[in-house]
Amino acid sequence: MLYTEIPTQRPVTPLLDGIDHPQQLRQLEQSQLAQVADELRQYILYAAGQSGGHFGANLGVIELTVALHYCFNTPQDRLVWDVGHQAYPHKVLTGRRERITTIRSKDGLAAFPAREESEFDTFGVGHSSTAISAGLGMSLARRYQKDPCDVVAIVGDGAMTAGMAFEAMNDAVAHDADLIVVLNDNDMSISCSTGGFARHLAAIWETGQLVNVDEHGQAYVQPHPKWTYNSRLHQSATDAADNLFKAIGFDYFGPFDGHDVEQLTQVFHALKKRKGPRLVHIYTKKGKGFAPAEADPITYHAITKIAPTASAPAKKSPPKYSDVFGQWLCDEAAQDDRLLAITPAMCEGSGMVQFAKQYPERFFDVAIAEQHAVTLAAGMACEGLKPVVAIYSTFLQRGYDQLIHDVALQNLDVTFGIDRAGLVGEDGPTHAGAYDYAYMRTVPNMVIMAPKDENECRQMLHTAYHYNGPTAVRYPRGVGTGAEIQQQMTPLEIGKAEIVAQFNQDADQQISILAFGSRVEASVEAAELFASKHSVAVCVVNMRFVKPLDEQILRDLAADTKLFVTVEEHAVMAGAGSAVNEFLARAKIIKPILNLGLPDTFLHQATHQQMLIDCGLDAKGILLSIEQAWS
Repeated sequence: MLYTEIPTQRPVTPLLDGIDHPQQLRQLEQSQLAQVADELRQYILYAAGQSGGHFGANLGVIELTVALHYCFNTPQDRLVWDVGHQAYPHKVLTGRRERITTIRSKDGLAAFPAREESEFDTFGVGHSSTAISAGLGMSLARRYQKDPCDVVAIVGDGAMTAGMAFEAMNDAVAHDADLIVVLNDNDMSISCSTGGFARHLAAIWETGQLVNVDEHGQAYVQPHPKWTYNSRLHQSATDAADNLFKAIGFDYFGPFDGHDVEQLTQVFHALKKRKGPRLVHIYTKKGKGFAPAEADPITYHAITKIAPTASAPAKKSPPKYSDVFGQWLCDEAAQDDRLLAITPAMCEGSGMVQFAKQYPERFFDVAIAEQHAVTLAAGMACEGLKPVVAIYSTFLQRGYDQLIHDVALQNLDVTFGIDRAGLVGEDGPTHAGAYDYAYMRTVPNMVIMAPKDENECRQMLHTAYHYNGPTAVRYPRGVGTGAEIQQQMTPLEIGKAEIVAQFNQDADQQISILAFGSRVEASVEAAELFASKHSVAVCVVNMRFVKPLDEQILRDLAADTKLFVTVEEHAVMAGAGSAVNEFLARAKIIKPILNLGLPDTFLHQATHQQMLIDCGLDAKGILLSIEQAWS
């Protein structure tokens, strides 16, 4: 059925209510699976409205999820979901139905598959393109243990653009591994799929032929009508006889209708009778069954909770940092035609939609290929251009060798706009940008900046762009502080901090708070509260630069400071505070120092504000830590 509204009342789902384990699903007649799928779709619509979260991808794999758990003996057989945006139906069918509305909330279900949450979550994910490697590892391990099982890796066409997926497929053939890869082809990742691989899939679609498998596991070819699905009709086809998967060494089957649960069960049952590397190509529609999501899959990639009651009109929010980046990108490009912009499949999330429309010849979406994105920028810089790489902190981790070897080692002029730095709330530990200070500040030639607000973010991006060498500006997820944004762009002095607040300046003793990036505002609030209760001078410094540090301001402050406090939304270990510690030790400045930041653990999902409170990085938490250190 096609739905047009998200239900606010729990739908009636009699078959689904009887499934607390996939074994109960497997006891149903195959003819009942279509009803299970419809009930599951209704329930996912309801649950997503209650909890928010990933949306379109989950609706697109309803029938696939039902068919997989019906045909394979999970959890003994292994299902490995790539990325995990599409794992909500899997969680519902594996004993977590009544908890699915807690997803992405504190103490609730994780936003992605998590091994500690369920034996059915065979591999923890969040980053894309890992499922084939992990599934291959499981298959080879079970072969070695002489306890074989079926292993199925479910991968989207967007995730298949990453080199890691092809590395794993190549290795699977080398080992003649018993592995099934389900290619869920919906012409989308988060944005639309791009590049040669998308064109190759289009060629397969347009042949008018389907590779099927009979009940004995034997392959045969049959005609099918020309697809008119998604954007495929508008793609230019090549010679589809050159099937990439077959050329690598996989047995190829498909493309099949991913919303025909009966056909899918027949295919999977038959494929279990074959051995070796097998790829099943299915086509699905992101947002399937919900009309608004089918029409606009990008907007409906994820949704927020539905408000329970009507409320007063919300006040206008400050712009998101990603929007500040996007506007700066357009403004800087208007002044310098050397600027080129690169994103690894994060156009919308990084605020680049307007730039892509305004400067299409200067915009490069390289798909889910972070390593390639960084080295692509390096190559552009070698030719005298000034590339800007827009990337999430958690995803730059995947391009770390390229950052060191291809950019920094050659001191190339590449600017990194690093979004989602620090905690990211409901997406949990897989997407937290908790380590970028540490992994970047150890790299020679890097300049690293962290803005206190959206105006400083704009000015830092301008500063980074005009610095001749590798630079990074790391900014948080979400909206800014409401600071007025100056349209005039003025470069900051490299490595220069600023004092932003001073309290009780006539007191004999002083605390100096060295705040980095998003924690400046909370540090000022904490300092004011502390100064109101103690006859102690408190100085708050917006450090601005993690590398190079403003060493002179540290020397100047040291004369009167009785306690240094560093505050950052980053792992304490090896972070910005550690950089301060290192300088003070090197300069033989012996002072008590309190480092505040994220603890040495992976932090589970909650709201961003709740996570800050739990880590003691809100104003009250900072105040409490300072009082304990001062007492």
